[in-house]
Amino acid sequence: MKNIHNAQSSLVNDTCNDCGSYADIGAVIDEHDRQLVVNFSGAEAQVGSESLRKKVQARFDNVSVELMSVGSGISLTIDFAFSAEKMIFQLENAI
Repeated sequence: MKNIHNAQSSLVNDTCNDCGSYADIGAVIDEHDRQLVVNFSGAEAQVGSESLRKKVQARFDNVSVELMSVGSGISLTIDFAFSAEKMIFQLENAI
């Protein structure tokens, strides 16, 4: 850790001030990872998928949502404009 921290420019600090761990943001966020697929099954599949569809459309302006019946369940495919939106939505909804 110390070697990574010492090798960094004084203008850039990618280490956590609290724990000293190194964070490579580019390794966490892939700009092309914009599609989220959530599968629902059981008696509440329709209600659950519609609820999540409404949440994502209310939260973000430029999303494409597709509901598809798959066997006895429903597959919800969401295409976000930006990968950060996908991550935010997943965190907000514990997906």
